[in-house]
Amino acid sequence: MNESTMLVGWRVYPQLAAKLRQRIASGQYPAGMTLPSEGKLCREFRVARNTVRRAFAQLEQENLIITIPSKGRFVSGGDPQAETYQYQLIARELRARISGGELRAGAAVPSESELRERFGASRNTVRQALTLLEREGLIVVKHGKGRFVRGPEQDG
Repeated sequence: MNESTMLVGWRVYPQLAAKLRQRIASGQYPAGMTLPSEGKLCREFRVARNTVRRAFAQLEQENLIITIPSKGRFVSGGDPQAETYQYQLIARELRARISGGELRAGAAVPSESELRERFGASRNTVRQALTLLEREGLIVVKHGKGRFVRGPEQDG
């Protein structure tokens, strides 16, 4: 074992977080990269899984990494606006298109199949994004016709 992977003393997780933070800052773990698994880091640093989890939690609080359930942990590039879930990315883009005027009041929202193809997302992920925008009052469903950007006539 070399010195770069040796962690000693009390409260090892902050030391591990510092090592991972340094790897992110140096570009060894660039933005968007999947981080090594908990098991791999346990073996590399010879620490318990809980130590790795606590280090990850610290980096996540600093917005350096994001966790996507069933996918893994990724370097966020330090962007505090990084979205954890794909449905949030889809909703954010549609929200921007609405607020930017590209999708005006009364305009049809892209179909589920268009959004699935564009984002490479599942039907459930797309529906989750659309449901979020409905709850926010940005879009309305006209049964049998589709989803539309909310206009003044739908208010009230």
